[in-house]
Amino acid sequence: MKLSHPQELTLAARLALRTIIPDLQDRIPITWHTAPYQLACYIPFIFMAYLSRRQDSHLIRLLLLPSVLCGILAATYRYVWITTELNVYNWGQSFFAGFAIAKSLEFAFHKEGMLKVGESQPGVMKGKESANSHSPVGHPEHPFIAQWLYDAVEVIHTMRGLKWKFGQGTHVPKETKPRDRVPFLCATFISFVQNFLLLDLLDSAIKLFPGVGSPLGGSIFYMNIRPVWRYIVSTLIHMMTGTSILVGFGMVYDLITLLAVSLLNSSPASWPPVLDHPWSSDSMHVFWSKRWHQLLRQTFLILGGYPGKWIAGDLGLLFGTFMASGLYHEWSMYTMGRGCDYVVLIFFMLQAPVLLLERSWRRLTGRQVGGLMGRLWVYSILFIGAQPMSMSCPYSSYNLYCSHVPPHSERVASPWTRWRDGYTPIHKSGATFPDTQHPAYVA
Repeated sequence: MKLSHPQELTLAARLALRTIIPDLQDRIPITWHTAPYQLACYIPFIFMAYLSRRQDSHLIRLLLLPSVLCGILAATYRYVWITTELNVYNWGQSFFAGFAIAKSLEFAFHKEGMLKVGESQPGVMKGKESANSHSPVGHPEHPFIAQWLYDAVEVIHTMRGLKWKFGQGTHVPKETKPRDRVPFLCATFISFVQNFLLLDLLDSAIKLFPGVGSPLGGSIFYMNIRPVWRYIVSTLIHMMTGTSILVGFGMVYDLITLLAVSLLNSSPASWPPVLDHPWSSDSMHVFWSKRWHQLLRQTFLILGGYPGKWIAGDLGLLFGTFMASGLYHEWSMYTMGRGCDYVVLIFFMLQAPVLLLERSWRRLTGRQVGGLMGRLWVYSILFIGAQPMSMSCPYSSYNLYCSHVPPHSERVASPWTRWRDGYTPIHKSGATFPDTQHPAYVA
């Protein structure tokens, strides 16, 4: 039977899509042999980052964009981690993919390229002529890294935009560590060890709660106890989970800082704190704009904020940014094979009306939301209103596995880890996800 032209186009589109994002049973397990092919999918992305720091490259960046996006999606969905204890890496590579897609769009559509503060063109300061127009100035030499590769890596990993034009206006917490390199590295190493041990303590304590410590995830609400105690326990679990996420942020950031400053000769001034005491926030506006990390601020603006502003002005900017945040988190967790749960999206979408309420309060009363009542307002949203997000199946699974400890290594023999009666590492327990019976997830 001959297909009509619309049917042929539909079939061709589906086959093209499945070439980039195969059906679940056709995806390729990540091994030592297949990993190089996955990494090769990011070569166009690195090349585009390099071009974003070169003059007169706008047209080629636009032409390269489709290949870059296809490569990122292929690296994320054609290649998967199939063993249960490594399932969190599927979340990690999807999380990075969303960030890389936003970066690619930014690289492609910035006509002049990615500029640092004070530059008129990549590598050319305002009012000055660069001796070599093809080599950005002001970068330190690296004996083990080619300058072109350093330029690409630098612009890829610039998340808050420190010293970059797109980062102007972003809140940067005050540095509390010494400015000299060696004392800075020592203070960062101490902070890394403290965060690691605290994360281990919190992760161990969370697993003591029945069901919550299961690799299948579980409800934080125990229906077999009285309501008062039920919500006290759920609030405690929720607070411990949130704190573990904050500590995990600090630990990973400290590790990256150590590597960048010690091995790549990066300046300590380029690594200010990632968080600014979020529990001291006295309004949700302060929490989201200053106290919480700003690492993905530009990502959410590109994926949702700027398109929303084009559609509906400042109101669209606000709602679009939080919608992008919710979809970004949910999309990342979806790759763990636990299905969709829109609780996370709803929570982030509700933050836009919350900020509008705070603005309305200021206009009606002439006073900012703040003080003790403002802090209670923030705590009521984060500790009570956000509890359904912790109960979300994909999210609770994410919390369980995002312990930032290598799954095939034993933990540090910390006093609070080894005393647990019957403790068995997850990767030795034989536990599996419900969806792991699918061919793409069979070890």
